[in-house]
Amino acid sequence: MQWRIGKDGKPFRICKFRTMHMKVQGDSVTIANDPRVTRIGHWLRHSKVDCLTELVNVFIGQMSFVGPRPDVPGYADQLQGDDRRILQLRPGITGPASIKYRNEEELLAQQADPKWYNDNVIWPDKVKINLDYLDHWSFFGDIKLIFKTIF
Repeated sequence: MQWRIGKDGKPFRICKFRTMHMKVQGDSVTIANDPRVTRIGHWLRHSKVDCLTELVNVFIGQMSFVGPRPDVPGYADQLQGDDRRILQLRPGITGPASIKYRNEEELLAQQADPKWYNDNVIWPDKVKINLDYLDHWSFFGDIKLIFKTIF
């Protein structure tokens, strides 16, 4: 279980498989072949099986199937002004930003400073993508995103 920020900025515990070694040190940015990730954790992350446990959060109403991925504390807190509208949404297992950045760990591994790249390039882009999702939400759009995620 990990703490994440959910709808209306409320923290909740997300159900996750443990994919990192117990005494992990470092920032919240994980790159491809990160030594902190366990052997089975690499497979769980790559196959996205680690997200199946989040169905528990969907069934108890903390998450939905589609929406912005729930941020760890420290990121959602940085949302300012209009960007805070994202917090109106229930976080999802998949969403348009998740699909665009499905290879995020590999992308970060190619950067000289992965945390800087995440904080200054990827995260602001995810905010824009999630605002666009909020502004143009539709039921059939969610169905399309679910199919994109699966296939």
